[in-house]
Amino acid sequence: MPPPGTIAGMQRLLLVVGITSFLCAAVFQLEAHTLSDAGRPRATVVVAADAPAPVRHAADELRYFLSRVTGATFSIRHNVSPGGINLLVGPQAARLREPGFSTEGLGEEGIVLRTLGNDVILAGGAPRGTLYAVFTFLEDHVGCHWWPPAASHIPHQPNLKVPELNFRHVPRLEYRDMSFLHTAQADFSVRNKLNGHHHRLFYDNSFNNIGQDSSRGGRKYAYIRSDKWGSHGWWTLIEPEIYFKAHPEWFALINGKRTHVSPKYPISNLCLTNESMRAELTKNARLALRWNPHATVISIAQPDDAGPPNRCQCANCAAVERAGNPSDLVIRFVNAVAADLHAQFPHVAVSTLAYHYSQKPPKQTRPHPKVLVRLSSIKCSFSRPVTDERNSRFRADLDGWSKMCDRLYLWDYPINFGHPLPHPNLRVYATNLRYYTAHNVKGVFCEAGAFAELAELRAWLLAKLMWNPNAETDQLIETFAHGYYGPAGPHIVDYIQLIHNAVAVTDDFLGLGSRPDAKFLSLETLIGGWAHVQAAAAAVASEPVLARRVQLTRLPIMFVFLHRWNELRDAANDAGVHWPMGPSQQGLHADIVALARVYGIRLKGIPSPIPF
Repeated sequence: MPPPGTIAGMQRLLLVVGITSFLCAAVFQLEAHTLSDAGRPRATVVVAADAPAPVRHAADELRYFLSRVTGATFSIRHNVSPGGINLLVGPQAARLREPGFSTEGLGEEGIVLRTLGNDVILAGGAPRGTLYAVFTFLEDHVGCHWWPPAASHIPHQPNLKVPELNFRHVPRLEYRDMSFLHTAQADFSVRNKLNGHHHRLFYDNSFNNIGQDSSRGGRKYAYIRSDKWGSHGWWTLIEPEIYFKAHPEWFALINGKRTHVSPKYPISNLCLTNESMRAELTKNARLALRWNPHATVISIAQPDDAGPPNRCQCANCAAVERAGNPSDLVIRFVNAVAADLHAQFPHVAVSTLAYHYSQKPPKQTRPHPKVLVRLSSIKCSFSRPVTDERNSRFRADLDGWSKMCDRLYLWDYPINFGHPLPHPNLRVYATNLRYYTAHNVKGVFCEAGAFAELAELRAWLLAKLMWNPNAETDQLIETFAHGYYGPAGPHIVDYIQLIHNAVAVTDDFLGLGSRPDAKFLSLETLIGGWAHVQAAAAAVASEPVLARRVQLTRLPIMFVFLHRWNELRDAANDAGVHWPMGPSQQGLHADIVALARVYGIRLKGIPSPIPF
């Protein structure tokens, strides 16, 4: 048995060894996961010298935002620092530490975030994947958020640590597009992972052809310049002003007469069984694509629809429809154009619509592999998800198209197009997107107009859910509301919950243009909603930037009171409820005009009992 002094010495030695091991572990943890320590950089951004433009831009963005967050000055280098933490941006940089690193299976936009010893790999497919990996890292692990283009949340964290990472994500939607006015801006688009036609990931000097913004990965799909080429567009290739007089037989036979004007719409359909018309249309399509080599999609699609009679009734067209569905006639025609174009333009997809009369899937004609079908959700109730029985007809159409179409996209409607009113449909977004992606939908376009309730929130929420439909809606709403509205955020969340709970009780059919007299817009709901937005305004009254953001949330409720002034005022008197809108309808109208002017909102043409 060792002498007592020896035992005490061994105990002291073990204690020292234990403390030393603990400190070494702590230092390793600091080295492995601490990017900044008290505003001093402990990491370096590494990007290959010959990396492509999107990867170099991703590295620049990472360095810039880490420097803003921490106050440290981060540097970019082209080789690995053996004694520090390396943030390896892009596949080539990742291979400096892991020679076998592969982007196989990531496609163009899949991402990998992974710690490797002391280092962190942030990489993805080409061209956009590495950009999306960096912005995912900055958002999920650093706390940066980009709301609308002029607003962001960049936290202040001089001591910045990141956890162990082992994350891989491949988006199920190849195309993510929306037309809110503020979402076209390039940095907003790429930071929120939007890649469609409406996002200005390109350059255009109005003289030369559009060129891709290569540093931001460019647009995944681009139509020919103008939006008139992006939908309802086959009349742009067979212009009535040019062709009708000489070739009336190329246009629809409606009520026994060839016409270029439908009874309820200023543009007629075409006679889709006329082969000489198709040859001319294809020739013009080739010419348009040669003039616009940036285009990756051309629209060959029916005019907008104001109801029947809305298409050609000639014997040949009618025979094709009788043998199947109206969509058989559309797809047969579009398939033929796609086949004609494919040899010279193999990279170009031909887009068409499944919309109104053509919404039911064809019985006999499968879309050509180069045909991209955009199915419209225009007849849905947007207060309920697509899985609800109320939307069963649309769901049946979607299921039918999904079984036969290689490139099925959704044309969706996230706002009220008829009136600028409260529009409680936020709860269905995630459920719908999960259903779409489970049923072979490859892309989604969300159409938006000049004004929408909570437009900034809607756009940001949709961007997040299009990237990952499994994200939690309530959590995302909370994140946005608190980040964008500051102390007013809880009151905005209360307003959102109030109107959504109201429509759940009344079960309104919330359509494309729901009206101010919808049942869920009761006096009780309106008074409660007004109280929430007023409380939000009071919470940020001393902060001009936040106060301006909150002020606009009042406008939808004001519109309801304007439309139903007498009815709601009488109801308030009968119930003994305080009237919140001032003494006169004309005064409220003037307040709406003044508020709209501040935000640049055009009111002309919006339905109102007192015209704008």
